[in-house]
Amino acid sequence: MKKKALKNGKKIVLAYSGGLDTSVIIRWLIENYHCEVIAFIADLGQRDDNLNAVKKKALNTGATKAIVRDLRETFVRDYVFSMLRGNATYEGGYLLGTSIARPLIAKEQIAVAEQEKALAVSHGATGKGNDQVRFELAYHALAPRVQVIAPWREWDFRSRSDLVRYAQRHNIPVPVTKAKPYSSDANLFHISYEGGVLEDPWTPAPRNMFQMTVDPEKAPHRSQEITLDYKQGNPVALNGKTGSPFKLLSRLNKIAGAHGIGRIDLVENRYVGMKSRGVYETPGGTVLHVAHRALESITMDREVMHLRDTLIPRYAEMIYYGYWFSPERRLLQSFMDESQKNVTGRVRLKLYKGNCIVMGRRSPKSLFDEAMATFEKDTVYDQHDAEGFIRLNALRLKIQSLLRRS
Repeated sequence: MKKKALKNGKKIVLAYSGGLDTSVIIRWLIENYHCEVIAFIADLGQRDDNLNAVKKKALNTGATKAIVRDLRETFVRDYVFSMLRGNATYEGGYLLGTSIARPLIAKEQIAVAEQEKALAVSHGATGKGNDQVRFELAYHALAPRVQVIAPWREWDFRSRSDLVRYAQRHNIPVPVTKAKPYSSDANLFHISYEGGVLEDPWTPAPRNMFQMTVDPEKAPHRSQEITLDYKQGNPVALNGKTGSPFKLLSRLNKIAGAHGIGRIDLVENRYVGMKSRGVYETPGGTVLHVAHRALESITMDREVMHLRDTLIPRYAEMIYYGYWFSPERRLLQSFMDESQKNVTGRVRLKLYKGNCIVMGRRSPKSLFDEAMATFEKDTVYDQHDAEGFIRLNALRLKIQSLLRRS
């Protein structure tokens, strides 16, 4: 395919991870666009990743510059916690760990492109996946005139095996091996795995694949109780100890991961139309999701909660599909945040062999009235009032029944 010429500039900023695809892309862009490639590396708290080594690899592969930005606090505070306030889960299980990272990476990548006076940005997402949409919708929302280069939609390679051969010819280290026949994406919130042996939905995930969680069968035989404190829908303390969003989630990841919490294996519907199997680890996020719902149960008005719950699937779709910077997501976020004004208090949980069990919840904003709810003798609720309530609500049902019998 004939490559498009860059207009008025020869710099491309690539969202670089150090993996197979983006490492090959550096060399491919240089060969096909005759340009300078600036590798942008977002530090989102990737587990055990040596970002200095990633930066060095980018430079050794041909990048003229490699820029690392520490986005860990921003990622957790402004993206992960915002999403958790809305209880976003895609198709009932996926906590959107990859999806929520893409808009922040794209935003900072555009900032680097403006700083470096580059007129083009690039990414390593395939033409089959969701990430191409997430990255590019963000690019267009933030910098509508920027040129976007998506190598997977341009080059002649047809598989990752082709990329491995290309990398070997150019002495580019390859992270995908026979011992690790799948790809992964990591940040502080989660790790995702897909491809390779996972493409068969009947084949179980390799036991040695997981990095953030122990096998629940090998988790401690004794449970552990923890507490989480919330203020207006945001976690602010773990076991009574406050800390920044990044530090709190880091601590919770270690505790929950040690008990095997947060693994999920699902086949999901990609935005482009096909089904795809993904295996995810989200230890701290899983606990935060359970705790948040528990606290909402005593602090949120019934009708507000029920209305909000009808919007969760749509809200999650916006994030999964890549519409983080859309007006509809911003509008819905305002609703989600408004619903959290009274979600303040403490939740007690038990962690045990992959399970996160709610043991208690309390709040100064609680709507739970023990005097009202008790089955013992009380002086605040007249049970006779229920008779009229039932008769009024049954009226339309009685009319329908009488009509059918006439």
